[in-house]
Amino acid sequence: MRRPLSKRGMEPGGGDASLTLHGLQNRSHGKIKLRKRKSTLYFNTQEKSARRRGDLLGENIYLLLFTIALRIINCFLVQTSFVPDEYWQSLEVSHHMVFKYPLWFLFQTMSVYSSWKLCSVSFRIWIPRLAQALLSAVADVRLYSLMKQLENQEVARWVFFCQLCSWFTWYCCTRTLTNTMETVLTIIALFYYPLEGSKSMNSVKYSSLVALAFIIRPTAVILWTPLLFRHFCQESRKLDLILHHFLPVGFVTLSLSLMIDRIFFGQWTLVQFNFLKFNVLQNLGTFYGSHPWHWYFSQGFPVILGTHLPFFIHGCYLAPKRYRILLVTVLWTLLVYSMLSHKEFRFIYPVLPFCMVFCGYSLTHLKTWKKPALSFLFLSNLFLALYTGLVHQRGTLDVMSHIQKVCYNNPNKSSASIFIMMPCHSTPYYSHVHCPLPMRFLQCPPDLTGKSHYLDEADVFYLNPLNWLHREFHDDASLPTHLITFSILEEEISAFLISSNYKRTAVFFHTHLPEGRIGSHVYVYERKLKGKFNMKMKF
Repeated sequence: MRRPLSKRGMEPGGGDASLTLHGLQNRSHGKIKLRKRKSTLYFNTQEKSARRRGDLLGENIYLLLFTIALRIINCFLVQTSFVPDEYWQSLEVSHHMVFKYPLWFLFQTMSVYSSWKLCSVSFRIWIPRLAQALLSAVADVRLYSLMKQLENQEVARWVFFCQLCSWFTWYCCTRTLTNTMETVLTIIALFYYPLEGSKSMNSVKYSSLVALAFIIRPTAVILWTPLLFRHFCQESRKLDLILHHFLPVGFVTLSLSLMIDRIFFGQWTLVQFNFLKFNVLQNLGTFYGSHPWHWYFSQGFPVILGTHLPFFIHGCYLAPKRYRILLVTVLWTLLVYSMLSHKEFRFIYPVLPFCMVFCGYSLTHLKTWKKPALSFLFLSNLFLALYTGLVHQRGTLDVMSHIQKVCYNNPNKSSASIFIMMPCHSTPYYSHVHCPLPMRFLQCPPDLTGKSHYLDEADVFYLNPLNWLHREFHDDASLPTHLITFSILEEEISAFLISSNYKRTAVFFHTHLPEGRIGSHVYVYERKLKGKFNMKMKF
């Protein structure tokens, strides 16, 4: 039953009803001041807003700054060479385009060279690597954030620890390799992938990152095939996922790739198909070496995991079912790559962060042996990281610094010339010298004609180096001023060196593990003449 209003209640300044009516009448004349709410929800919102102001990438800014600082240190403590592609598929291409003497990745390095055209050579060498170090740091933080969402801060901390102390990650993550960019984009894409428990899932963001990884290195499709298939199977609105997410993203990125390649090649080129044709359909990768089918399982995977291997196996048994897709992805990637004859450690680098999830899960559940395990993991990886980063295979980089000094210390640059007598692409080229100095190296283009017994220039040279040199440099005018070789070749070409007046002027340590055509040291020989001479390189 409704309670009737009293006369007093109807009077101005009267009871509650009067106040209400008065408030309604004055609502149009001024703003109403609301009292501060003291609910938990209100304070949580305020705290989150305040926290965001001190956060970056969803994490505390100090964590990100620490990771960036660590990767910058990482960058400067890697002074060795790994594979030719870290120079010849990035820095050398960019240097040639900017300076005219002998694509994310391409844009990244080319823009750096264009911006710093007048800077020192060392600066130009390190800037692209520092940019890669920054991207790797962002990926590290994203992996930490993902695990904090999926599990808790403790698990995230140990996964983060495993990621940072991985010797192979340390060895690769600041190199200008397409494999490194593929790994970085894979980690960031995984952050937005719809894993069970993830709060940051976004189909457009993760599929865009996957598409970009595919454009940079088409092998990214191998790793992402089981993940994409799982997403498709679990998605209730499958048609919407394909039509409104996957297809638009794929169309935009592929169109962008085609336009970029059209500009640079001068004709319409689908480089992803060429990549597939060269490496899979024609299997021309075997030209650069082949391994047995089990190599990734027996050598490749155990080597890149290093001392993380027992923790990875232990973590596979302990991890919840929702992580099975990550394990399936690792095994699938290893199996697919095992079908290809040409194998390299760096090809399976993108699966390493997936493995760190299981390693971190293992460390979380260790109780009694946790401290010894952490010490063992840290020290063993520290030794491997420092040895491979500062000692193993550094001679081919040190010798280019020497050649740079030869160029800049020579007042008449046209009188100096360099011939690199090594397996082709053993050293970087003009990107590390930055001087229009005549240089030449042994060529090794792959056979595209289908010859049964194809030999490249390097193969012909190593069949009989002495005869090749006498035939190639038939007179004094054609002799270069400097020869660069591995120490293993010195005895075989000593007669040529003596007859042509070459003297060893510099020695650089390269590796404790010489193998095949690779020697333990790099030797530099300089031609010594009493009078002036006019040397011309034969190209």
